[in-house]
Amino acid sequence: MNKLPVNKKIILFDSICNFCNDSVLKIIRYDTKNQFVFTSLQSDIGQEITQYLGIDTSKVDSIILYEPNVSYDIKSSAALKIMNAFGGLWKLTQIFWIIPESLRNIVYDFIAKNRYKWFGKREECMIPSKEIRDKFI
Repeated sequence: MNKLPVNKKIILFDSICNFCNDSVLKIIRYDTKNQFVFTSLQSDIGQEITQYLGIDTSKVDSIILYEPNVSYDIKSSAALKIMNAFGGLWKLTQIFWIIPESLRNIVYDFIAKNRYKWFGKREECMIPSKEIRDKFI
């Protein structure tokens, strides 16, 4: 996996999910330190990363935060780490770490299970605009 950018955290997301795509656009807006790049779970690179990490995407179709050669997180832990990286008032979300991960993920899984019903889905992956194209691998 030598194609991965150096010194970046990679966010893998469901590219056909409208909620997920909107979340990616929000992360880009709040990522003022330019820490994150993105790839879809459905892409070749996304599949290569999940295979390398040993993640079965038929069982875990959630957001994955991967910091190459450091660690990876899924579900609510990934979301909390991403929000923490924004700084400022986003640091207040860290209070949710006191809730056990299993309980946080019950809420996360409920939202994930209903995301297509509530927010819809696309027939095709999002095509990034030229302004944000360099944020995607």
